[in-house]
Amino acid sequence: QVQLVESGGGSVQAGGSLKLSCAVSGDIFSPCGMGWYRQGPGKERELISYISVRGSITYVDSVKGRFTISQDKAKNTLDLMMNNLKTEDTATYICGSTSGLYCEKNNWGQGTQVTVSS
Repeated sequence: QVQLVESGGGSVQAGGSLKLSCAVSGDIFSPCGMGWYRQGPGKERELISYISVRGSITYVDSVKGRFTISQDKAKNTLDLMMNNLKTEDTATYICGSTSGLYCEKNNWGQGTQVTVSS
């Protein structure tokens, strides 16, 4: 089974930066892509950024120009560099992997907390 473990979360002042990393291990069959999601208290999980198996990258409008998703092949990680953080970015950040013939299968990490203070 694929295993996803996030790291890099913490507390930072508004305007600061954090780099999140998702370590990928285990069996991965026919992956469609991977992405970073976040979920605040009482809110639904929101897709922040996604990179497909073909290399196509998307960002939600609220993080465009501030966040950058990337893959580190040497470390086998999916990273998210977050710059100019805002208080509204405070949430639990979750790494997700999508696979299956119809990209219907999802695997999730445990999440890492990001808190931005003013």
